Amino acid sequence: MKNRTLIKGLAALCAFTAVACGGGQQAQSGVAVYLDESQPIEKRVEDALARMTLEEKVGLLHAQSKFSSAGVQRLGIPEVWCTDGPHGIRPEVLWDEWDQAGWTNDSCTAFPALTCLAATWNPSMSALYGKSIGEEARYREKDVLLGPGVNIYRTPLNGRNFEYMGEDPYLSSRMVVPYVQGVQQNGVAACVKHFALNNQEVHRHGIDVIVDDRALNEIYLPAFKAAVEEGGTWAIMGAYNKYKGQHCCHNQYLLNDILKRDWAFDGVVISDWGGVHDTKQAVENGLDMEFGSWTNGLNWGASNAYDNYYLANPYLDLLRKGEASTDVLDDKARRVLRLIFRTAMNSRKPFGSLNSPEHTAAARRIAGEGMVLLKNDKKVLPIDLASVKTIAVVGENAVKMMTVGGGSSSLKVRHEYTPLEGIRAAVGDKAEVIYERGYVGDVTGDYNGVKTGQDLSEKRSEEALIADAVAAARKADVVLFIGGLNKSGHQDSEGDDRTQYGLPYAQDRVIEALADANPNLAVVVISGNAVAMPWIERVPAVLEAWFSGSETGNALADVVFGAVNPSGKLPFTFPVRLEDNSAHALGEYPGTDSVRYNESIFVGYRWHDKQALKPLFAFGHGLSYTTFSVGNVKADRATLAANGRIRVSAEVTNTGDRAGAEVVQLYIGDEESSLPRPVKELKGFEKVSLNPGETQTVTFEITPDMLQYYDDTKGAWVCEPGAFTAYVGVASDDIRGTAGFELK
Repeated sequence: MKNRTLIKGLAALCAFTAVACGGGQQAQSGVAVYLDESQPIEKRVEDALARMTLEEKVGLLHAQSKFSSAGVQRLGIPEVWCTDGPHGIRPEVLWDEWDQAGWTNDSCTAFPALTCLAATWNPSMSALYGKSIGEEARYREKDVLLGPGVNIYRTPLNGRNFEYMGEDPYLSSRMVVPYVQGVQQNGVAACVKHFALNNQEVHRHGIDVIVDDRALNEIYLPAFKAAVEEGGTWAIMGAYNKYKGQHCCHNQYLLNDILKRDWAFDGVVISDWGGVHDTKQAVENGLDMEFGSWTNGLNWGASNAYDNYYLANPYLDLLRKGEASTDVLDDKARRVLRLIFRTAMNSRKPFGSLNSPEHTAAARRIAGEGMVLLKNDKKVLPIDLASVKTIAVVGENAVKMMTVGGGSSSLKVRHEYTPLEGIRAAVGDKAEVIYERGYVGDVTGDYNGVKTGQDLSEKRSEEALIADAVAAARKADVVLFIGGLNKSGHQDSEGDDRTQYGLPYAQDRVIEALADANPNLAVVVISGNAVAMPWIERVPAVLEAWFSGSETGNALADVVFGAVNPSGKLPFTFPVRLEDNSAHALGEYPGTDSVRYNESIFVGYRWHDKQALKPLFAFGHGLSYTTFSVGNVKADRATLAANGRIRVSAEVTNTGDRAGAEVVQLYIGDEESSLPRPVKELKGFEKVSLNPGETQTVTFEITPDMLQYYDDTKGAWVCEPGAFTAYVGVASDDIRGTAGFELK
C-alpha cells in the first residue's frame, strides 16, 4: 500500500524525462501541462492525450489484474485501483485471483448494508456514510469504490436487494446523492451500479429485460440520473443483464443515448466483472473500462491474459485495420484520464483513515438509526433492565458473523460485534443473559479465504434445539429471538435469488414455540429482504435490524435497551404473501432468456395502493418508543401556476414521554390523467427530532416538475393540468392529512 504511493511518486518524477515524446505543451513553470495541477483538468487531459501512442490509449481501457488497470508508465500516469464496496473496503486479493492476498493490515470497518442506510430516511446519514467509507478507501490507496448500488427492489426474492436502497426511485435518489458526494470528497470515485435493470440474480448474465419506457424512466432510472446530474458521480458500472437485446455493459441506448448524451455524463463506464461479450459492441456502445472475473475470457492460465480482453488486442487490431474510429478511442481515453486526474493524480486529496473511532461511531449510529420497529404491542421493547432479571436470547443469527460471505460485498473486518456480544456488554451484571441456538442454519464461515474463525458446529437435533430454547424462554422475563436470513447461497447473496419468501431453517417453528412459552417475545429479523411472518399475530414485538456491519451487536443493544429510540422506516414493502408482490402477481419472474416487467410502474406500494392490498408492513412504516401526532395539513394556495410553487405544511408533535424522531412523508396523487398513474407517489420527506411535548412545522414545496409523468407515446415528460392531492403521513398506508390543489 505504502509502496504503491512511492511508486506513484517516482512515476511522476520520471515523467519529466518523457514529456518530449509526442505532442503536448509545457506550462510556464516548465512542467508539462498534464502534470500541472494548477491547470484545468480538461486542458491537462488534452495535453496528456496528445502525448500518448495508440497502444497507450488502449492500455488504459482494460484490466491488468483482478482490480487494477494500467496507467502510462512512460508519462508517469499511474494505474487505477478499484475496490469492491459498497459497505466496506474489500481485503486485498491476489493479482489474478479472488482469494485474499493474506495481508495483515487490510481489515476494514464494515458499515451497515445499504438497505439499512436507506431505512434511516436521512440524507445526512448517507453523507456520513459516504465520507467515512471514502476515507477508508483513500487510506487503502483505492481510486474507485465499486458502489453504491441503486437497483430498484422489484421482488423480495432478489438475493442482492440488501446492497440496494429500496423500491422507490425518489427515496433512492435522495439517498444516493450525498453518498456519492461524501465518497468523492476524498478523491475516490464512486461507481454507481448496476446500470440498469439488474433486479434479479438468477439468469443475471444473459436475461433480456423487457420493460416499457414509462417504467424505465419513472422507476428504474431516476436514482442513476440523480447520481450523475446531482451527485456528479465519476463512474458508472454497467449491469450483467441485457436490455433491448444488448448487454448493458455495452448498450447503445443506455450508455450512449441516455447516460452520455441526455445526462451529459463525463465520467467512465466500467464493466461489471466479466460483463463484456463483444469487442465491436464494447467499442461502439459506450463502455470505457473492461474488467473481468476470469483472466482472459478464454481460459484461466494464459500468460498474456489481459491482452486478450475485448478492449485490448482485439480492439487494437480493429484500430490498426482502420475498422474502428480513433475519435471513439480518444473519447474513452479522455474519460479515463479525467478519472485519473480526479483520483490517482490528485495530490490535494485528503489522506484518509482506517478503522478510526469516528468510523466505528458512524457505523453504530447509522445502524441504530436504520433499524425499524415494525411492531411493539404491550411495549415489550425497550427492555427495562431495572425490572428484568433474566433475558433469553435465541437464534443462530445472534452469534453468526454476517460480514463474511454474500458475494462481492464480503469483507474482512477488524472486529464484528455479534448481537449476543452487544447484548451481554450492555446488560453487564444487571441481569442474566442465557443463550440458546434454536435452529441450525449455515455453519460455514469462509469466503475467498477470509475466515470468521467461528465454530458453529451443532450435534443436537431440530427437536432438541427447540426444546432447549423453550426451556430457556420459560425461565426468562423476556425473550429475544434473533433470526432471519444470512449471506448463504439462495438467501441474501450475490449470484443467487431466494427460493422461498418464508424464513429458512424451520425458524417459524421456533418462533411459534417461543410464543407459546413466553408472551414477552420480541423477534429481531436480520436480513436485507422482506420475509413472511405467519406468526405475526402471536408475537407482540418485531424489529428489522438488517445486516448492520461491524457494530451490529452494539447498535442492536442500543435499540433493544432504549439508548437509541428507533426512527427507521421501511424502504420497501413487506407483502403478506409473495403473490401480493406485483412481479409475482402479474408474472414474469424469473423468466428464462427474457423477463417481462408486466407490472410496469406499479412496483411496491404503488401496486398495493392500486389493488387495495393490505401489506404486512407498508413502505415508509416504522414505529418509535414515543408517539407523534401529525396534523393541520394545509396548502398555502389552491392553484399552482405552470411556473409557480405551492407550500404544503403540517404540524408534528411528540405526544409521548421520550425524545424521538419521526419521518414526515409527502405523497402526491393525480386525480385524473390521460395515462394510468399510481394512487400516490413519494415526493418529499423530512426527519424531525422532537423532545416530549415539542411541536415543529414541516413544510414541503411543490413545483410543477414534481407532477410529471413519462408519456411513452411522446417520448417525453408531461405535466397535465388538473386536480392533484397532497398526502402527508408517516407511512404509505398511514396518511394523516391531505390538501387538494389544481395545476393550471
